[in-house]
Amino acid sequence: MKRHPFEPARLIMGLTALTLGTSYGLDTLGLWHAPTPWLLLTLAAGILLSALTAFWPTTRRQHPGIPSTTDS
Repeated sequence: MKRHPFEPARLIMGLTALTLGTSYGLDTLGLWHAPTPWLLLTLAAGILLSALTAFWPTTRRQHPGIPSTTDS
């Protein structure tokens, strides 16, 4: 079976989506009151952190003086 590369940005977005889905689901069932501003802040923070994580290797590969850790 062919292995796929590890992509941390997708992991972060998946965890963000899972957290928001669980929060809204618990709020709908009445088991937990989800404060809407915090959920929107969580969404924005998850997208920002995912974007930074996705572009971090791109910026490191553009500088020829920095050795790449992904070469194996």
